[in-house]
Amino acid sequence: MTFPEHTVEKIGGTSMSRIHELVDTLFIGGRRGGDLYHRIFVVSAFGGITDLLLEHKKSGTPGVYALFANDDDDHGWLSALSRVAEAMNAAHHAVLSDAGDLALADDFVRDRIEGARSCLFDLQRLCSYGHFRLSSHMMVVRELLSGLGEAHSAFVTSLLLQRAGVNARFVDLSGWRDEDEYTLEQRIAAALRDVDLARELPIVTGYAQCAEGLMREYDRGYSEVTFSNIAAWTGAAQAIIHKEFHLSSADPRLVGADAVRKLGHTNYDVADQLANMGMEAIHPNAAKILRQSDIPLRVTNAFDPGDPGTLIDDKPANTPAVEIVTGLNVVALELFEQDMVGVKGYDATTLEVLKRHNVRIVSKTSNANTITHYVEASLKTVRRVISDLEAIYPSAHLSARAVSIVSAIGSDLSGLRVLSRGLVALETADIEVIAAHQTPRNVDAQFAVSREAADRAVAVLHEALIGAAGHGSLEKAA
Repeated sequence: MTFPEHTVEKIGGTSMSRIHELVDTLFIGGRRGGDLYHRIFVVSAFGGITDLLLEHKKSGTPGVYALFANDDDDHGWLSALSRVAEAMNAAHHAVLSDAGDLALADDFVRDRIEGARSCLFDLQRLCSYGHFRLSSHMMVVRELLSGLGEAHSAFVTSLLLQRAGVNARFVDLSGWRDEDEYTLEQRIAAALRDVDLARELPIVTGYAQCAEGLMREYDRGYSEVTFSNIAAWTGAAQAIIHKEFHLSSADPRLVGADAVRKLGHTNYDVADQLANMGMEAIHPNAAKILRQSDIPLRVTNAFDPGDPGTLIDDKPANTPAVEIVTGLNVVALELFEQDMVGVKGYDATTLEVLKRHNVRIVSKTSNANTITHYVEASLKTVRRVISDLEAIYPSAHLSARAVSIVSAIGSDLSGLRVLSRGLVALETADIEVIAAHQTPRNVDAQFAVSREAADRAVAVLHEALIGAAGHGSLEKAA
């Protein structure tokens, strides 16, 4: 099947909560007739809904999934599911105004929530028999719950646009009450094969139920993977992510709104480095799909529709430059063993233990007898890693220290002396550098500093390596 030249566009959860503001700008703007179409929109759940369904992304506060998994108190997950229904209703009542549309949205929420409640009750009852274990079904439960949020937001958005005169079409990839099993590609194909992009505007769920199990592989990065697969399968001319801010050279709260600049253009190498630093322009696996399909990605500010945003593609930089400075809190896990030199296996064993505890490695350095991993994890988790490693290497000395990595990133840093200039700037600002390194690929230079000094280090490095003069400003960056 072929499609006319079109774009596939994604809206994140924070922007979804302001979806009514985007109807007259992002969705319609100055478009009329056929110009309204030739686009596919993939939407996330309304802001906060997925946190209530699963667990809070930052604080870890349990949602329906986490409470159901613990199974200590039936009323816990039941109450949490009722809170989800209340939050969903509040979300669509904030953006819909027509009484008929509100009734449809209320009914939609009631059907999905009651269906999920019945399903979870039945599963609990089934697992009360000794032959069935709840733990073996929890990933399916996580998938089921995730799909509720995206289905709700896509349905509500389609109602909102239809009321505004747009021929929007709700496309549900969540597999709700679907008895067939599809791969992700088959799921996308089945849902989109009869869509007429010249006359319809598909509003597609960010979650897709499929045989591969998106949650198992990508957890909460699934919506961008769905988005990129739709772009690849339909042969989109461009993939676009609409955020609530511009991709800029630093956090304006740290360096000042008049000092930062919009990136404008960068490549997938930089996108990967940003993802590694916890500042995802796009999930690395989603970026890989787009890159392999030769589809450029544009990241825009949804609330600044006149600005083209930042284009990300595979092209090399025109000139070497530091494009962005950002920081991330990590734990420095250091393994020192005097007898390590010349002996193989220490690194592999450490990696295996980190993998077992599901600890993400941000960076690492080593010398003759020391290996230091900079990991994104709690000190409590790192202590468990240390306990395992001490049992394996009783003569080794292991330590953990909470630090921050501040990274200067660019498509091409060759010839800029970023490492030495950064060290001089931090020394001049009286910021102690715990460690620093730059790889031969010349896409980033990393500086480990105390957490207390991290914000100031971002500002210092931004001024030294990017600077405000001649770069313009980005007053609307968030």
